Amino acid sequence: MLITEILSRNSRMYSEEVALVERDPERNSRREISWRAFDATANVFAHALMARGIVKGDRVLHLMMNGLEWLPCYFGIIRSGAIVAPLNFRFESETLKICNELVAAKALLFGPEFIERINAIKPALDQSVEHYIYIGPDADCPDYAVLYEQFIAGMAEDTPPVSFQLMDEAALYFTSGTTGQPKAVSLTHRNLEHACYVENQHHKQTHEDNFLCIPPLYHTGAKMHWFGNFVVGAKAVLLKGAKPEWVLQAISEEQATIVWLLVPWAHDILIAWENGAIDFSRYKLDQWRLMHIGAQPVPPNLIKAWRKLFPHHEYDTNYGLTESSGPGCLHLGLGNIHKIGSIGKPGFDWEAAIVDDDNQPLPVGEPGELIVKGPGVMQGYYGNAEATAETLRDGWLHTGDVARVDEEGFIWLVDRKKDLIITGGENVSPVEVEHFLMEHCAIQDVAVIGTPDQRLGEVVTAIIQLKPGCELTEQAVIAYAEGLPRYKRPRRVLFDQVPRNATGKIEKPKLRERYCTLLSA
Repeated sequence: MLITEILSRNSRMYSEEVALVERDPERNSRREISWRAFDATANVFAHALMARGIVKGDRVLHLMMNGLEWLPCYFGIIRSGAIVAPLNFRFESETLKICNELVAAKALLFGPEFIERINAIKPALDQSVEHYIYIGPDADCPDYAVLYEQFIAGMAEDTPPVSFQLMDEAALYFTSGTTGQPKAVSLTHRNLEHACYVENQHHKQTHEDNFLCIPPLYHTGAKMHWFGNFVVGAKAVLLKGAKPEWVLQAISEEQATIVWLLVPWAHDILIAWENGAIDFSRYKLDQWRLMHIGAQPVPPNLIKAWRKLFPHHEYDTNYGLTESSGPGCLHLGLGNIHKIGSIGKPGFDWEAAIVDDDNQPLPVGEPGELIVKGPGVMQGYYGNAEATAETLRDGWLHTGDVARVDEEGFIWLVDRKKDLIITGGENVSPVEVEHFLMEHCAIQDVAVIGTPDQRLGEVVTAIIQLKPGCELTEQAVIAYAEGLPRYKRPRRVLFDQVPRNATGKIEKPKLRERYCTLLSA
């Protein structure tokens, strides 16, 4: 069933039940929308786009912060027959311009946070964009844009007469750009539909579940995890902000049962517990049944500590890529706590393999490239046949991640190919060193990179972010790292903030740019 049809069914079956809640702790505000209103709002926006000449196959850019309007507008774009292209809200003007050059959008929906960035590149956007639709305070609406309320005024609430096939293109998701310029990943209606079933098969959502969504909706991870609730008409809460007290208050007051966290947010909750900064007894948390994590490697010690705080929680780690329609092509699986640290086994309807540079399967324990195959694999990179041919081969998606498989079939992520450190001829996985250092009680976050060295080529360098109130010296870190094989130990230790993007991934290109230049000078 297409996701647009799932929305219509939810509207019929659960009409006035709450579909989405938006919580904004900074403004002390709470809004909600029913399934019927969600469905009708999507239809109204679709009709408005079609009335302005948007036809099947046109591209529409979607540039908004998380909020109650985000998903109805997303579905409205798809229902019009257009291809929705959500944009990373952290992209600067130049990157936004590059994204539009890739897809040549006919319309742009945007919020007030992006006015300056759009103003800076509007002449370039004008090459394709015919309609600028602004959703925000009336007084701030640029003169070149039309207010969302005016754009949809007088439009019908019935489902637009647009037909779709499973393999029709539905969405373009941009890669994060952490390894170069963003690429536009083309996802079909089949990809989006399959993401619903994968998530629901893995985490067994029922109509009674309530999913607390904190990560940005432009990212496949957040939305595809919500899809598990969506497919059974279950409620979801969109929380603006990730402070531990905000998260716990939302879980308590909304009675959330499932929360997908990023590593830094889980760490923050644990630190608040360790420091006694939050009185956990104030919150109603017994109904919270599942905490799962994805988007980046998960330190095993984090989950061990989490299990002490929340021993009744089910836990899962999810692995996926934008190119695989988000998370779930591999996952640890509920009940496999004995394999913490692994990214698990192939997910529902997925296959996986570890191969060498000649695309030949590797034996148990030997690291190679992780490749995956299944109904979630992207159609390709929009307008980039060369990159598509490099990444998709014989139906297999080449992830660019190095992994190994153990005797029980569980897959362990080693690292990104491009992040491996070669020091004195030896390959070092930054993730392995990061996990080791994260066991130290004073360390809140750590990033490991290779920095230039005349003798060894590169040396292992650790950038360490300490927990509040903690102190640690470079000598103490080096002494602690003696538990690692000699060639894996950090030779350099720097104390700094560890930069992570909106989906929790360490921004290693930024660190390499900053410290490789500094240390080689």
